[in-house]
Amino acid sequence: MKVYDFKAFPNPARVRIALAEKGLYSDVEFINVDVPAGEHKNPAYLAINPAAVVPALELDDGTILTECTAITEYLDHLEGEPTLTGLSAKERGTIHMLQRKIETGLLDAVATYFHHATPGLGPDIEEYQNKEWGEKKREDAIKTLHWIEGLLQNRDYIAGDRLTVADITAFAGLAFADFIELAIPDSCPKVKTWRERVASRPSMAVLAA
Repeated sequence: MKVYDFKAFPNPARVRIALAEKGLYSDVEFINVDVPAGEHKNPAYLAINPAAVVPALELDDGTILTECTAITEYLDHLEGEPTLTGLSAKERGTIHMLQRKIETGLLDAVATYFHHATPGLGPDIEEYQNKEWGEKKREDAIKTLHWIEGLLQNRDYIAGDRLTVADITAFAGLAFADFIELAIPDSCPKVKTWRERVASRPSMAVLAA
């Protein structure tokens, strides 16, 4: 398999963590797409992913999967039990719901703030900006952190007693929040403890490799 990504970005980090959790990291060839330099808009990469975003997973038969949730779903069912996306119908539905809320309310919200209310990746990449919208999404990210704080009152992980794709998305979202200097509020101590717990997992070592 081949993964086209830019390692420093949060969405590629989500896929790298999932690969490590499933024990598949060494089975993948990583191909760097230098997004800040505009490589994601080159014809060669657009032929792989016309949406011009990373990551993209290319299977051995040439099939291309994009979108982190789709890639993680595939990896989770490729080998071993699907621990990241759930086993039962109820569990899978719950994890998907929580993951989606965190994706839109935290990770995407932080990204929107970065791309719209800061210089972002620069004028050559940021073709349109709306600062007011960016600031609103920053507020949404903080609200989502308080919502996650509520979820963690009686559980170790966002969806229950083990790490799932919801935790991976939240962890990547907080890494992006660090980059834009958006700290976890002091009123969210459970989120801080949860983050330390997730950061201590062996799979997280791939982000520093």
